[in-house]
Amino acid sequence: MLVGASLLLAGSAVLGHVGWQTYGTTWLAEGRHAATVADLTAAWRTGEDTVATDAGPSRAVVRIPRFGASYAVPVVEGTADDALSSGFGHFVGSAGPGGVGNYALAGHRITRGEPLRRMAELRRGDEVVVSTRDADLVYELLTDGDELELPLAETWVLDDTPTNPDGGPQPPRGVGQRLLTLTTCADLFHSEDRFVAFAVLTETRPVDAR
Repeated sequence: MLVGASLLLAGSAVLGHVGWQTYGTTWLAEGRHAATVADLTAAWRTGEDTVATDAGPSRAVVRIPRFGASYAVPVVEGTADDALSSGFGHFVGSAGPGGVGNYALAGHRITRGEPLRRMAELRRGDEVVVSTRDADLVYELLTDGDELELPLAETWVLDDTPTNPDGGPQPPRGVGQRLLTLTTCADLFHSEDRFVAFAVLTETRPVDAR
């Protein structure tokens, strides 16, 4: 009887932990996302381009129309756990928003706000809009969200001009390319592989067009 009760309690604890990781952390993270987006919007109105968060500075917001009109996730510098729990993480050393090179971002697919839970639904031609104080930068996806699946060790996707060593999907090469790369887990649960999608800057919309 005691053994059965202990097993029941242990099972409940495990289910509670899984539930918290899956839903609780996302609920908290979504609140942080919304607060940071609001803080950024207010800061931009006063001429500031960056706000401080507990996880690091943020100066951009990502919107993906395919994910709905209310989708807005801040970008935080760095890809440590705190940054990825606070929005998209910007790979340090990669280009800035709209800059020449490769603006490389990572986001969770499940838990902690899961900004890329629906990564596999993205299609070539979809827009990824990166908003900063000065402009809305419109990137067009060159690959489907699940077209390229790679081991985590394949870091060439973060290069300024990514070159696929296997000859598969890659963005256009050439001087002056302004690229964006999205990365996330390939599976909803633990995975050593990543989905990677490439996009290219196609339009810069001035602030007064918002």
